[in-house]
Amino acid sequence: GLDDLQSLLQNGKHKELRDRLCCRLTFGTAGLRSAMGAGFCYINDLTVIQSTQGIYKYLERCFSDFKQRGFVVGYDTRGQVTSNCSSKKLAKLTAAVLLAKDVPVYFFSTYVPTPFVPYAVQQLKAVAGVMITASHNRKEDNGYKVYWENGAQITSPHDKEIIKCIEECVEPWNGSWNENLVDTSPLRQDPLKKICDCYMEDLKKICYHRELNVQTNLKFVHTSFHGVGHDYVQLAFKTFGFQPPIPVPEQKDPDPDFSTVKCPNPEEGESVLELSLRLAEKEKARVVVATDPDADRLAVAEQQENGCWKVFTGNELAALFGWWMFSRWKENCSEDADVKNVYMLATTVSSKILRAIALKEGFHFEETLPGFKWIGSRVKNLLDSGKEVLFAFEESIGFMCGTSVLDKDGVSAAVVIAEMATYLESKNLTLAQKLVEIYETYGYHISKTSYFLCYDPPTIKRIFEKLRNFDAPESYPKCCGIYNILHVRDITTGYDSSQPNKKSVLPVSKSSQMITFTFQNGCVATLRTSGTEPKIKYYAEMCALPEQSDRNVLEEELRKLIEALIENFLEPDKNGLVWRSV
Repeated sequence: GLDDLQSLLQNGKHKELRDRLCCRLTFGTAGLRSAMGAGFCYINDLTVIQSTQGIYKYLERCFSDFKQRGFVVGYDTRGQVTSNCSSKKLAKLTAAVLLAKDVPVYFFSTYVPTPFVPYAVQQLKAVAGVMITASHNRKEDNGYKVYWENGAQITSPHDKEIIKCIEECVEPWNGSWNENLVDTSPLRQDPLKKICDCYMEDLKKICYHRELNVQTNLKFVHTSFHGVGHDYVQLAFKTFGFQPPIPVPEQKDPDPDFSTVKCPNPEEGESVLELSLRLAEKEKARVVVATDPDADRLAVAEQQENGCWKVFTGNELAALFGWWMFSRWKENCSEDADVKNVYMLATTVSSKILRAIALKEGFHFEETLPGFKWIGSRVKNLLDSGKEVLFAFEESIGFMCGTSVLDKDGVSAAVVIAEMATYLESKNLTLAQKLVEIYETYGYHISKTSYFLCYDPPTIKRIFEKLRNFDAPESYPKCCGIYNILHVRDITTGYDSSQPNKKSVLPVSKSSQMITFTFQNGCVATLRTSGTEPKIKYYAEMCALPEQSDRNVLEEELRKLIEALIENFLEPDKNGLVWRSV
């Protein structure tokens, strides 16, 4: 750390030195996410200690029984040799700050999937928990994810209050640096075995066809993307009665360098699934499941009749999960069960396919702001008021099947997909064929999500300000190329032209940019900034009624609309945006 800073000083790199030392890491989407390295705007020993001290102060204020109930700490397998900064080391420091203050800490003795932390918080009735992970970000990054007592990621106003507390005590306390406390303190417990056993037991609640799973000849390949997933996915398959999935040998063990993939994000599709698809061909396995490095998200690919692989999008998988979770509920519910008590949720940038299924089947569908933290807390409220929640998702391949974990979970999603594929195979159907059936029953929902990279925050601000003052001050665009705009909703300012009082129903989120356009042709498109990466993301979807089922026409219309959206609203050439490399 210091060597980095010293060399910057010697080489006259004052701007970078100033960048590293003069801005504090901001506590964003349920915590921190940044590069590991020296300086106050990076993830390192000091910034993790400071954040934990702030959280300690805040929790002490919120819970009189904090020291009886304790705190959960988990971590993934990230690390950097150069800055000697591993997830486990940062987790030990997080624990040390709390142990030094006599708080009992449930510290996992080895790496775990991210969903194990919120699950443990609920099971152990702890007041909160932290997971040290940067999920699917590049290898230089790490992060600090905070969960509240309800088992959901923190939402505002907690984050604002924690920031205040962090700023009140930036000076490390005595004992905060003592990472060995984890090994010596009697207040530290290892929840690994208990949580793993309970989790697998709870998983059985969403297993419906164990006997089919035991007998099936289908083979599955699983890749854990050099992260935490291998052992846990193996256990989950065993719990469902399956033979273990075939692991991708080069990717099954933790590797902080993610050496076989250009980026550790399974969302990138076929290019990063290369090794698992080749292995599946060799092993004659028709379905590949991929968990991201912290195993909270899931990608799925299926080999088609013609030998090509179909990699499903998050929205397509959601259509399958939505159909599956509802049809299993219907088949297994009691006589007097009321479909009006049943809910599914999605974030507002995700496909509206669940809305179409809900309308036809009679259950409820709700939308939240982007980010699983909003889903988690809303689901908790619904459960507390006696509702039944079957499924929730976000398009970036984050799925919540059942409600044992109030966050996205790639481990449970992987085994549910395997059971679904097994069941469909017994009916001579593939996942891809079932997807078409779902679209034909409920109406085609064709969507595309992608992004541009932009490393210059002022440019991003300028792009969105232009949309708010398009033809005149304080007026949004009325059309985009040849496409007429029906409604505009701006989550950053809270404006929604479709509401009688012009106010958005979803809460305002001033800290991030997000505008949604509803077009006359039924397309809905959103432009937003990412909470964790230097990206401008765009999402667009054509929703058709069941009788409008010419897929090619819809796809062509969507393609042209996205072209217009990029050309007129993002202007990549003028704004120096970097296209996503495919």
